[in-house]
Amino acid sequence: MKQAAKRLFIIPNALFIILLLIQLLPDKPYRVADYPQYTVALALALEALLLAGSFLLKKDGARHVFTDVMGVVFAFLIFWVLATIKLDLPGNAKQAVFPPPGAVLQKYTVDYAQTLVNIRDSLVLIFRGYLIAVALAIPLGLFLGWNARVGAAAGYISKFLGSISPIVYIPYAIVLLPTFRAASVFVIVVASFWPTLASTMSGVLNVEKRIVDSAKTLCVGRLTMLFRIILPASLPEIFIGCNQGLTISFILLVSAEMIGARSGLGYYVNNYANFGNYTNALAGVIMIGITVTAITFLFNLLRRFLLRWKQ
Repeated sequence: MKQAAKRLFIIPNALFIILLLIQLLPDKPYRVADYPQYTVALALALEALLLAGSFLLKKDGARHVFTDVMGVVFAFLIFWVLATIKLDLPGNAKQAVFPPPGAVLQKYTVDYAQTLVNIRDSLVLIFRGYLIAVALAIPLGLFLGWNARVGAAAGYISKFLGSISPIVYIPYAIVLLPTFRAASVFVIVVASFWPTLASTMSGVLNVEKRIVDSAKTLCVGRLTMLFRIILPASLPEIFIGCNQGLTISFILLVSAEMIGARSGLGYYVNNYANFGNYTNALAGVIMIGITVTAITFLFNLLRRFLLRWKQ
């Protein structure tokens, strides 16, 4: 009983109650219609998730991180509601640029089909380019990192080429390649390739010498050495580069979609912003953040699974 009370009487639950109570405050005159029922529905869903996580997560560290994140989300929603619909704050003349949360949430129910299509199109481009880059960079990084002389020269070349922002390739790719999709895949490949290659080479170079020496005493073949000994030992650093490449890929994809695409999350945001529909544009921005966070979360689950032997 005491343990249950300890998990219920926490700051995020208090913020949830505050979020519900401020819905009772009178609204200020507003240019965009507010839909408070959507804000309340979101608050209830988040509270249900908070309660489930508080009681299901057994480890104190994981539970504290989860509740802290939920507390930040509730605090942000409170500030968002107060700043946009409940209080007369400076800059109220530009309220249409910063719609209230209810108006943004309502757009998801209206445009859910279009939103899903844009998410699908963006993810297809991301995974095509990213998988090509990883498939090229990891074997090449293993080979270059294992050959000291070649790898030394390749290291300087990769640092030079990797220091060039991939965004500069977008106009050239759009002009030179036959379709925008091909141009987007090319830019994502470039964005993901260099950090993955650099981290793979670094991982190979940092493999403990005793591991390599032990494998040599067993007279293992070259390919076995690379893919059964060196690759597993290099995976922690390889995943660092893969994670960097994935993050950069999303940034580049959204930038490219805002320039010349006819679908995708970047196109969705840019299209509505050009027409002054900032409610839809903000809904797209939030969806980009949710999508990237979800993909990163799944990527970290995969990393933990493949590196479970290090735990």
